[in-house]
Amino acid sequence: MHYWKKLTGDEIRERVFGALNRNINYKERTTLGIPASHLDENVFNQDATYLKDAPFLSAMVHNPNHIGCHTLGDSEQFFAGTQQIERELIALVAEDILKGAPDSHDGYVASGGTEANMQAIWIYRNFFIRESGAKNNEIAILCSADSHYSMPKAGNIMNLPVISVPVDDTTREIQPEVLEQKLEEAKTSGIRYFIVVSNMMTTMFGSVDRVETYVAALKRAGVEYKIHIDGAYGGFVYPFSTTDEDLTFLNPEITSFTLDAHKMVQAPFGTGIFLIRKGWMKYATTEEAQYVQGMDATIIGSRSGANAISVWMILQTYGPHGWFEKIHILNYRTEWLCNQLEELNVPFYRNPSSNLVTMRASSIPTGLVEKYGLVPDSHGQPKWYKIVVMEHVTVDHLMPFVEDLKVHLAGK
Repeated sequence: MHYWKKLTGDEIRERVFGALNRNINYKERTTLGIPASHLDENVFNQDATYLKDAPFLSAMVHNPNHIGCHTLGDSEQFFAGTQQIERELIALVAEDILKGAPDSHDGYVASGGTEANMQAIWIYRNFFIRESGAKNNEIAILCSADSHYSMPKAGNIMNLPVISVPVDDTTREIQPEVLEQKLEEAKTSGIRYFIVVSNMMTTMFGSVDRVETYVAALKRAGVEYKIHIDGAYGGFVYPFSTTDEDLTFLNPEITSFTLDAHKMVQAPFGTGIFLIRKGWMKYATTEEAQYVQGMDATIIGSRSGANAISVWMILQTYGPHGWFEKIHILNYRTEWLCNQLEELNVPFYRNPSSNLVTMRASSIPTGLVEKYGLVPDSHGQPKWYKIVVMEHVTVDHLMPFVEDLKVHLAGK
């Protein structure tokens, strides 16, 4: 681990406040040209004593704007202190978690997984257009039927067709023969370029796609493709609960990743992470953003530096070993729940590396859905309900659900 160290509270406060001190202080320096300031002090008291021991809240009040992609080099000088923390966070995730080579990746803290997925699709669409002369109707987004709704959203916004590959209803795996059929149909309709979004734990099932299934079919089809991994749910779970290295930067077929820190990391909502190998962000650079130092290569543009600081603080508080331990505790609780469901003969799906359990709706009464806040795959006609074992979901919370379910099944 190069960037990921377990730090004390004092060390974290020293780093964050040191970074804020290197940012612009609007009270001490006259700045006439930038449309930025700290939070309105008529509403948010900057002199509150508790802020001296609250680095994240202080960062919120200081309000650093992290517009741009700071791993590229030139960035707005006014916020150089906190930008450095974001650069370290990107390197930590790319290298220490996803096993990338040193200084080989770009990325930024996005507004969430949806934006990060769209950023990847935007980059690859522009790449195919610029380098191969492709037209929009010759490029398609390829993903599984269990993929997040950000894929059809991206297709709608960027005017790209979306090819959704059905999965087995029990294993949640893509069937190679169905994938090959979909590719042949796409080629017949004129599609030659594929932006593949493969899942590192889907939001509903926690299922994991096999990248090699996509690669084998795409090579047989003789088409051009780029592969993005949607690890919005699993990015901070799967690498710690499996020895599988196929879903890391060690796999040369993968070019980019999405992770969401506002899920398992419990960072503020609006905190995703986009990572991509060096040399690709140029396909998203907005040359017209000349007034921005370093220009902009992100969908979101202006964004809160405080969110990047929050993720860095959380990960450095745990350290790599503490985080490993946390994920394994969650998986232990998940295993306990699965054992109970098996004893009750309740059909469910769970990837062995996931802290997410999805149960057939036919076994779960509406009363328990409402009582325990279970989430359906569809609010109209649910076929599945899921339980996500988070930090606050202990065995003591799961046990009453199991007991109520047992009573229900005994009375059927």
